[in-house]
Parts: sequence; C-alpha cells; structure tokens
Amino acid sequence: MEFQNKNILVIGAGISGFAAAKIAKKFGANVTLSDAKKESDLKYNFDEMRKLGINLKFGAQTEELLSGVDLIIVSPAVPLRIPILQSALQKNIPVISEVELAYNLAQSPICAITGTNGKTTTTTLLGLLLETAYKKVGVGGNIGVALSEVALETGAGGCIAAEISSYQMEATNNFKPHVSAILNITPDHLKRHGNMKVYQEMKEKIFAQETAEDFLVLNYDDEIVREIKNRAKCKVVYFSRKKILDKGAYLDGDKLVINYGGKISELCTVDELGIKGSHNVENALCAALMAFLVNCTAENIGRVLRAFTGVEHRIEFVREIDGVKYYNDSKATNTDSAIKALETFSGNIILIAGGDDKLTDLTDFLQLVKQRVDYLILVGDAAARFKSDALKNNFPADKILEAGYSMEKAVELAKNIAKAPQVVLLSPACASFDMYDGFEQRGKDFKRIVNSL
Repeated sequence: MEFQNKNILVIGAGISGFAAAKIAKKFGANVTLSDAKKESDLKYNFDEMRKLGINLKFGAQTEELLSGVDLIIVSPAVPLRIPILQSALQKNIPVISEVELAYNLAQSPICAITGTNGKTTTTTLLGLLLETAYKKVGVGGNIGVALSEVALETGAGGCIAAEISSYQMEATNNFKPHVSAILNITPDHLKRHGNMKVYQEMKEKIFAQETAEDFLVLNYDDEIVREIKNRAKCKVVYFSRKKILDKGAYLDGDKLVINYGGKISELCTVDELGIKGSHNVENALCAALMAFLVNCTAENIGRVLRAFTGVEHRIEFVREIDGVKYYNDSKATNTDSAIKALETFSGNIILIAGGDDKLTDLTDFLQLVKQRVDYLILVGDAAARFKSDALKNNFPADKILEAGYSMEKAVELAKNIAKAPQVVLLSPACASFDMYDGFEQRGKDFKRIVNSL
C-alpha cells in the first residue's frame, strides 16, 4: 500500500484511528484525523498527534473534509452509514477499515478469530500457542491493541493472532487471513447491523477472500456456523465438544484430541484444562486446532492448554470473603455470554446484571437465572426491562434487588445477603456504556469495590 504524499483521512479517534493515523504519517502521507465529537468530549490526549503533524478535525464532518482525499481509513466504532462515508463512497473515494490496513502491512500470516462470544479468550490462548512455534508472535485487533501496529511490529517470519469483530469487518473487502475461525453466532450488535442476517454477513466476511491454501475452522455444534461451510472456498475443518469427528478437534470422552492427516493426537483432559466451563472447552479446541494448522505440535499445545488460566474480566476469580467467592465476568456483554457464565456454576448464585441494554430476547437467559440464581441484582439502563421480563418468567419478585447506576450499591447489596456456598457473579448480559467507557473499566471498578470490602 502506497502512502507517500497521499492525502489520508482517518475517521474516528480511538485505538484503531490513532494507530492508522500514525502509520500513514510514518510512511509519508498527509494525514487528517477526524472525529464527530468535540475534542473536549473525547477522553484522549492528542498531543502526540499534533507533534507528528497530523491534522485534527473535531465536530461536524462536512463535505469539505473530503476535498483532495485519496483514501479513508475508518475506525470500527464508526458505521459506514454515516453521511460523510456515504458521500465518500458516492465520490469513489476508497474507504477501508483499520483491519484491512493491517492486512496490507502484514508480512506474516494472520490467524483470525470471530464469533459472538469467546473471541478474547481464544485469541489470547492462540497467541500463547503460537509462541511455541514462532519467535515473533503478534496478538491484536478487537482485543485492545490495533492490528495494524501488531502487523508492523511482527514483521516477517512470525505469525499473528487477531480478534475480529463484526464492526471491523464492515468496511473490509480484501482481508485474507491464512486461518480463520468462527466460534458461534447468536444475536448481538443488532443496533449497529439492524438484523441477524446482516450481522452474520459481517462475520462471514472474515473468510470471504480465502482460497484453497487457506483454512476455515468452524464450530460443528453450532448449527448456524456448521452450514457456513457451504459458502467457503478454502479448506474447512471443524471442532466439536459433542461429536467425534472424522477430521478436526473434538472431545473424546474427557480428552481433547486432534484428528488430522490420519493421526490422532491427545492434548489434555477436561480436568487438566486450565480454563473451566464447557464454553472454554470449545474455545480451547478451536485455538488448538488453529495452532496445529500452522505447525504447532500436539505436545506443546497440550502443555499450554494445561497452563492457561484465562483472561481478565471473563469469569475471573476476585477474592473470597467469609466463604463467599466473587467473580468478575464483565466481558459478558450479551445474554449468550452470561448464560455460559451461569452454566459454569451449579447454582447458589447472586447475580449482578444489567447495563447498556442491547434489547435482545431475555427468555433463555432468564430461564437459567430462575434455575441457578438466588438473588438478581440489577443496575443501569436495562434494569427496568430485565426486572419486568424476570417477573414474566416467574423469577420471585422478592429476590430482585435494584442498585440504580451504582456498582458500589450492587456489591454492597450482594455482600449483605451472600452466605457460603453462594457466589457473587458480575455477569451483566449488557454493554457498559451507560455507566462506563467499556467492559474493562466496569470490571476493574467491580474488582476495586470487592477488594475494598
């Protein structure tokens, strides 16, 4: 990709936008970084951008921004439907995502993971697995590190593990990982994409450019994901927690195994696996299979699977107080993810849920809540709808507590009623933007409060 003396417009200030602007400037482009918000409303320091000579434009994004622009790089948080991008497309100005920029910069193969849930755990684990076979390994994307920066730092001769969201795929057309994977597809981000059909289409763009020498790893147990094979032009390999496969990664009794190339390799048992829960068996099978396809050995894969204990904010043990264990599952930003957390425990749960409501159906989630949760503590914008639907699903009214917009109060309520063997679980089934800048901030606040008890 040629940048020298080109006029590059980056839309969206944030991790991806900053990285794209700095990289384009580094390679000789004239760069403008634009965000529709006022600078005072953005929680970033723009001093570095100014020192680098990057033009900054805040507020209303008018047609003047497009004057002389050769290329637009868009941050994942910015939808293609906004007027400035629609106008650019009508003027035939190329619009690409930061992920596409990363692909064009990458000199090492990319192993890309998408899905509604489990992406961060699987990507983090995959990065550790790749380190057993490659001296240079990059981990980035939707995991909090711009993929374009990771691609540059990794250079040639390594391998890159990338977490990819549906948002990142929206403005992506030529992204071509060597190995891609889809973990699962359940309702999420419908405010952005409008409906499940479009959401799934964004997910499927991850493998759209792959050819016969590339691999697509799919979850056999997810019916929606299983049939995606019919639209792939690359090699498709499945993983399964429920079925012994002729080829792929699967659970054989209590053993995680890979069957590929006519050889069956045992990795570890479920009890030996460092991350717990049936959903994490699936994540481990997926990561193991991807690593195996890029030359990691079964012996090394098994060693890492035993040692890996998970990622922050995903069913993360915080501390034990008077026999009651507290868990931070702030990364459960949708009902499907929260269901997986509830399934990890046999019952006796005091659940803190709610937040920025994604307006997805709550029936399956609340049916499991009714079975396993002793008290439901609700916070944030979603509290009223969650309470109403909980009552409709026959959850006892006297077991529902409300904490408004205060995590402090939610934790205080939980502590006042919790007795061993109960556990206190923050698993919101919602986004966090009504109270926090992201699920990470929410999880850290929960941990701070619990650790101060």
